[in-house]
Amino acid sequence: MKRFSLFTLFFLISLSCAQAQEQEVPVSDFCHSLTPLGRILETEDYYVWCVSPIYDEQGRVHVFYSRWPSTYGMGGWIRACEIAHAVAGSPEGPYTYVETVLSPRPGFWDATSCHNPHIQYVDGRYCLFYMGNSNGRTDTKRIGLATATSLYGPWERADQPLLETGPEGSWDDHCTTNPAFLKHPDGRYMLYYKSWNHVEYAYEQQDIRGNRKYGLALSDKLDGPYIRYESNPVVDLSGYGNNRQVEDAYV
Repeated sequence: MKRFSLFTLFFLISLSCAQAQEQEVPVSDFCHSLTPLGRILETEDYYVWCVSPIYDEQGRVHVFYSRWPSTYGMGGWIRACEIAHAVAGSPEGPYTYVETVLSPRPGFWDATSCHNPHIQYVDGRYCLFYMGNSNGRTDTKRIGLATATSLYGPWERADQPLLETGPEGSWDDHCTTNPAFLKHPDGRYMLYYKSWNHVEYAYEQQDIRGNRKYGLALSDKLDGPYIRYESNPVVDLSGYGNNRQVEDAYV
């Protein structure tokens, strides 16, 4: 049997630092201080991806992560993914699987995949932001929200996405995905999201189609409605040439 593993965020950041050094980009002391730890979470016959951690009141580390059966191959994240929960006494592990908290729901907007978990504690509730889709492709990817009063659930999720796409022809009319969230000190709820233009994605002839950027949507309520920031996108690397773009972000 094969094991498909999740490497620590420390490793990923270190890898980014190494790439930055090759490009002669200034690297922070923090980046230099990171040390790869290797595999910290793995499940037999599953791909494991997209970890989002949070501490409980006892100091234990809970992680919410994406996983899908290895029989679907690497591309299973878009058509057969679920979000699971594991816990450990320290960030290094070992982690114990608790349960699967979100699975695809036939007939709903998240019918074929639940992916990209992002966990936060907000207003007395644990808030699990995530991406779902309904056709096994990227053009139905939408951001959703599930909430619970305990890290062990039960989790309640809305029947509709938290944020839809922008209008046709806009930079973000293809999807909304990869949520990152914070509550501002002034009380506003700030939802960062990744997206790209549908026509560029569908018809461009290059290895990476479209140009992924990050936008911001704001609300006076956790559950929305979320209104797009008028100066979106807030992160846009397309001006640097060579189709440079943004991937999974966290705040």
